[in-house]
Amino acid sequence: MNKRIRVGLCAYGMSGKLFQAPFFAHHPGFSLDYIVRRSTDEKIDLYPDTKILRDVENLVHSDEVDLIVVNTPIQTHFNYALKALSAGKHILVEKPFTVTSDEGEKLIRLARQNNLKITVFQNRRWDRDFLKTKDVLQSGILGPLHEATIRFDRYRIQASGKIHKEGNLPGAGALYDLGSHLIDQALCLFGKPEYIFADLMRLRPDVASDDYFEVHLYYPKMKVHLVSNVMSATTLPGYVFLGEKGSLIQQRSDQQEFLLGKGHIPSGQSWQPVLTNNDTSICLIENGKKHNYETMTNPGNYYLFFDELYKYLSDEGTNPVTPQDACETIKLIELAVRSDKIKSAVRIDA
Repeated sequence: MNKRIRVGLCAYGMSGKLFQAPFFAHHPGFSLDYIVRRSTDEKIDLYPDTKILRDVENLVHSDEVDLIVVNTPIQTHFNYALKALSAGKHILVEKPFTVTSDEGEKLIRLARQNNLKITVFQNRRWDRDFLKTKDVLQSGILGPLHEATIRFDRYRIQASGKIHKEGNLPGAGALYDLGSHLIDQALCLFGKPEYIFADLMRLRPDVASDDYFEVHLYYPKMKVHLVSNVMSATTLPGYVFLGEKGSLIQQRSDQQEFLLGKGHIPSGQSWQPVLTNNDTSICLIENGKKHNYETMTNPGNYYLFFDELYKYLSDEGTNPVTPQDACETIKLIELAVRSDKIKSAVRIDA
């Protein structure tokens, strides 16, 4: 790698600690030069050579940064991304991209005008369980699908205290938080639907935004369910696909977030332990007989996203997650909110 891309993080919360800093620090194509910490100017032991700044304004105007990572609360994404692009920086924006699709489109236009690049961090495209479902779907062994369910549940009976995720704010709520993952995966697998219907609820009394959603995406010959429940004490399959020739039940088994939280160092090689149990169940109807297969997924690797990001920024590859894709996700979230409000399905314009 001939050139190292200089990186600055806008924050060092969960996204910065787990999903950004370890990869930029250990990928040979990047150097983690700056991290913004609003509450302290103390250096981070893991990254002793990384300079600490106290505000984003100083970061975006630094001449020593090529890529700004906007990993702050969603309510600030548009303004910080706008500042970075206006200062001539490429940007990587944490999902969800922006609060509104109009904001996302404005950023896309500005980047195009200034010959700058925007990538959006949809890391769960590199989860082991999603990669397996994608492979099974592309293999065609299930035949034409008529129903698919993708869900991402948690068990958190009390509020986390994160106002930007659970408060009465634009962009808060489970639909924006986890829904941006599920909608992105549905678009990757199935493309744009014709109609959308959504049911949003607030299950916990101490939060001010939705913490449950059920979104139905209608295709010409198929229906896709996207579900997230914050009070699910039982672990349900992440993916259930039903087709004419068989079915797939895929557990949500990716371990990368857990391992990164334990301090594991990511790399381009496999850095995860082998699963101890099968996590994939496939049922196929062959010659009128039912055959059940149990298999184990291969490890996913977020490091591959950063590989693709480096190649894209170096003009040697394509964008791993385009802002246009991210904007489509926000548009569907906006239509889902509208559907819930009017209690009816909403047609999606082509």
